Amino acid sequence: MFAGTTEGHLVIDALTKMRVDIYVSVATEYGRISFEYIPKVKVISGRMDAEAIRRFIIGKEIDIVIDATHPFAQAATANIKKACEGLSTELIRCLRESAEKDIEVVSVMSVKEAVDYLRKTKGNIFIATGSKELAAYTKLEGYRERCYARVLPIWGALEESMRLGFQGRNLIAMQGPFSKELNIAMLRHVKASYFVTKESGKAGGFREKLQAAQETQTVLVVIERPDEQGMSVEEVIRRVRQNV
Repeated sequence: MFAGTTEGHLVIDALTKMRVDIYVSVATEYGRISFEYIPKVKVISGRMDAEAIRRFIIGKEIDIVIDATHPFAQAATANIKKACEGLSTELIRCLRESAEKDIEVVSVMSVKEAVDYLRKTKGNIFIATGSKELAAYTKLEGYRERCYARVLPIWGALEESMRLGFQGRNLIAMQGPFSKELNIAMLRHVKASYFVTKESGKAGGFREKLQAAQETQTVLVVIERPDEQGMSVEEVIRRVRQNV
C-alpha cells in the first residue's frame, strides 16, 4: 500500500485483521512514524520512482497494490500505475470521498489559476495548499505581507517556505485536518479576505473549511481535484477480502 492519508489508515486497520503480509510505502519521515507501530505492517519510507516500485513489487511477490495516496499526488499515482503495467499484480486506487459545496466558492483547476484570480484582488490571503506550490504565490505583489501560509510541521516544508520568504507571523506550521473553530480563529487572526485550499474531501477537513469561510465571510478559492476512477475505502476492503 502507498499511504499517508486517512483512507490509508482505515484500509490498513482492516487489513491487519486478515491473513496478509502488509508493506506500507510512505514518502516522508512523518508518514513513517504514523505507521511503524501498527502490528503486521512493514514500513518503507522515502519516495520511489516507477522503476524502484516495480523492482519492489517483483522482489516481494506482491499480489495487490493499493494506491491510497493524496488526491493531488498525481506524480505518485502515475509512477505506481506505470510500475504495475504488464504485471499480474492487481492495482486498486482508493479514492477520497468528496464533500458537498453548499456555499458559493471560486473554483479553479490549479494553483496557477488561483494566483491569476488573486492578482485582481486586495486583502490578506490564507493559503492552505501545501508548501510544494508556494512559489506560485510569490508572483503576487506584496506577498510577504499579504499572504499567510499554513504548512505541515516538518523540516522540509518549513525550509522551503522560509526560503521563499514566508516567515514569522506569515508562516503557520500545523498538522490537520482542522476543526471549523480552529479555521475560523486562524482566518480572523490574519484578517483573511481570501482562503485558498484544495478540494481535500471529507477526510481532509474540507467541510470545516467551507463552514469557516461562510462564518467569517471569507472568499473560498478551491482548487478542484483531478477526475479519477477508483474505489471507496469500503470497496477496497471488500475487494482485498475476496482475494485472501
